[in-house]
Parts: sequence; C-alpha cells; structure tokens
Amino acid sequence: MSQTSQPLDAKVLQQAVDWARDEAIWLCTVLHTWGSSPRSPGSLLVARHDGRHCGSLSGGCVEEHFLKQIAAGRWREASQVVRYGDGELAPEVRLPCGGILEVLVEYLPAGTATVDYLQQQLQAVQGYQSIAKKLTLPHACHSIEPSNYAGNTAISCQYPDIDIRIAAAPCLLLAGYSPVAHYCAEFGYALGFEVLLCEPRAEQLQTLATELPKGTRLVPTFPAKYLEQNGCHVNTAIVALTHDPRLDDLTMMEAVNTPAFYIGAMGSARNSGKRRERLVRIGELSETELARIHAPIGLALGSKTPAEIALAIMADIVRVKNLGQQTSAPVVQGTLDTLESISEDAASCAI
Repeated sequence: MSQTSQPLDAKVLQQAVDWARDEAIWLCTVLHTWGSSPRSPGSLLVARHDGRHCGSLSGGCVEEHFLKQIAAGRWREASQVVRYGDGELAPEVRLPCGGILEVLVEYLPAGTATVDYLQQQLQAVQGYQSIAKKLTLPHACHSIEPSNYAGNTAISCQYPDIDIRIAAAPCLLLAGYSPVAHYCAEFGYALGFEVLLCEPRAEQLQTLATELPKGTRLVPTFPAKYLEQNGCHVNTAIVALTHDPRLDDLTMMEAVNTPAFYIGAMGSARNSGKRRERLVRIGELSETELARIHAPIGLALGSKTPAEIALAIMADIVRVKNLGQQTSAPVVQGTLDTLESISEDAASCAI
C-alpha cells in the first residue's frame, strides 16, 4: 500500500518510522477532548526539531504553538501530557467553541528500538493486529503486545498510567460505483473511514477519472477478486450498491468469507429476495452466511434520493460499528413499496 493511499494515522506512523532511523522525533497522541475539537482521541502527529511534521492535533489551532515549543527545547521527557484550551499551557491559544485538548507527547530517540516500536503501531492501524500499549508518566512505554480489541483506537487514563489500545481505522469498501456509492464515499471519508472503491467497468472508470470522491482510493478490479486476493480486517464494512448482479452477487459470496463487521447490498425487499435466491442456488450460501448480509440495507429513514439513501446506509454502518448487531433497525415496508415504483436506482436500499 502506498503512503498516499493510507489513512492519515498510518501516514503519520510511516513518516515517523522514516524519520526515526536518523533522528529523534516527538510522537503525539490525542488523549481526550472536551467541547468542540476537530480531531478525535487517538489522532496522531509526529514532529521533528526543525518543525517538519505530519498529522494534526487540532486541525490547525495549536500546531504552530506546539512546534515552536519543541524548537525551544520543551518536552524532552520520555512521556508527558500537555493540555490546550483552558489557559493552562498557552492562554493565547483557543480551540473552537471553547474546546479543550489533552495530548500525550512521547520523545523517542533515533535508532532501531524506536523504529521497531513505531512499526508495531503502524501494523496495528493497518489492520494486521490490534495492540495494547501501556506507559507510566514520565517514562517510556513499558508494554506493547497483541490485543483482541477490534474496534477503533480506545484510550484509558488513570494518571500517571495510560493505556492505549490501537486498532485499524474503519474501512468502507465500496463494490462498484453508483450515485449512492458516490455519496457513501463522501460521508465515509467525513466520518473517518478509509474509503476503498473497487470498480472494473470501463465506462465507470472513465467517469471516475474526473469525479472520484475526495479521500477515496480507487482499485480498478472486480471487488470479489480484490477480497479473494487481499481479504480485509475486522473493522471493515463491505457494501454493494450497483444493482449489477455481476458485481453485487459475487461480492456478497466473497464478503461472507471475511471478518468484516458489516456486509450489505442495495435493493428493495423484492430485489433483495431475488438476490437471496441466487446466492443460495449459485453461491450455496448457508443461512448463517445469509444472515450476515444487510439487505435491504440501511436505517428506516424514508430515503428516496441517492444522498438520502447513502445517509441511511452510513448511519446503519455507524450504528453497527458503535453498538453492535444486537440493536435492531427495522426497515419500513411502506417506504419499500413506494420506492419499488420510483426507479431501480432510487429503489436502492429503500429505507
């Protein structure tokens, strides 16, 4: 995976690895935010003494002050916590809407030990293995080991002890391009997902040459082939939104072999029933495998336009990611029946 196609935290850690081979670095992790803050807990920034940096702590509110403090020789302990937004550190620096930001700053010397330490974290955010990272202020990390935690990065602080469980950013894998997929990509990127679009069709690739949604990584291949060859990590949502059985059905057949937390296909209740029959007859999917597929897909919002349908899909994905499958979200049948008569494209998830 090229650095330009990686989610932001992976880019930060890859840059940290490259720099740490030759010089000391500061690795910063957002621990807590209060009020309005553009960056969530777990967000990363790496900086050098000369002011070069990668990543963000606040979306631009505090970075300039922070980098000046590094250049002035501050934060040379192995670990320390700094706080912005309440007047404690820099009264002149304010976050939007009175927000407060608490950041773990690790000072890491150059060398093989630091590179190995950073690479373990890089592999975690890339989805290879979640890890638990523990340290006691003001000392260096004293424990970093595999963890079964599968969701987003989670942080627990009982100062001076800090426990950070690092996992891959959620991934949204879109099986083929469509108007609904376009909005899902935009919403997914805004929600912090790594967005991957698998699209093999020449006419759609021509469109995507000028209309690729921001933050989306395009892979010009069949989504089922991509999943067969590359798989995915457990924090992945796989959705088929084209109404093309060549893409949607084959994607579902391959997706049920992955650990993805969410699998869904667009279509009305009637079309979803037809797909289910094909998946049993051709794909020989079991009832357990079929039960993993959200079809019709999305929350019951009465959606009709591609943007509304995409909103309903992403809302359901976030619901399952944050709350698990046990929270029911029934589809409104009346809306389904109405959408059957609108158009095949707008009759997508029909919620």
